[in-house]
Amino acid sequence: MKPVIFMVVLTTASVGLLGCSSITVQEYVANTPTLIPKTFFNGRLCADGIVKDYRGRVTRHFNARILASWDSAGIGTLDEVFQFADRHLGDYEKRIWTLVPDRDGAYMATANDVVEPARMTFAGNSLHMNYLLNYGADDDQITLRMDDWMFLVNEKTIVNETRMSKWGLTLGHVLLTIRKAHPADLCLAGGSAAAATERVSM
Repeated sequence: MKPVIFMVVLTTASVGLLGCSSITVQEYVANTPTLIPKTFFNGRLCADGIVKDYRGRVTRHFNARILASWDSAGIGTLDEVFQFADRHLGDYEKRIWTLVPDRDGAYMATANDVVEPARMTFAGNSLHMNYLLNYGADDDQITLRMDDWMFLVNEKTIVNETRMSKWGLTLGHVLLTIRKAHPADLCLAGGSAAAATERVSM
């Protein structure tokens, strides 16, 4: 590639990255329905999603169960269990988020595999977090930058897209829907074998 053309491409990419980073939830403040974390994330929720690589190719898909609760101090807990299709049934990935309200009306979010507290902001029908995630087993772990956006599309459904990157380079995206579960719904693959996991914290 010629130097001049390379610089044009690099500059265009840099501007694009800067443009993406400048978007905040205030862009969506007028959008409805309004996403209030304490209202939507309450009780049992189901999620279904896919993982895409940097070329846009789907590499994995999964189901998840979320148990969401709030204490009297307004601190939330999201207990998440993931069943990936390329793993044996019952070989779950788990994450527990703790959401602590701050003085500005946002939340500071922490989890067992998140490097440092992440600020969760929300406005209109949108919610955003940006955080570092340690992913994989201890002997094969990678730290990823997760740029996480959620949009409430109706009172019972969120569409979630997360950009995964390393050193500023996009490695892939996670796309999923999160929906409020009916009492009879089984969120996790495995039928009756997964039933006990549906309603019990792990």
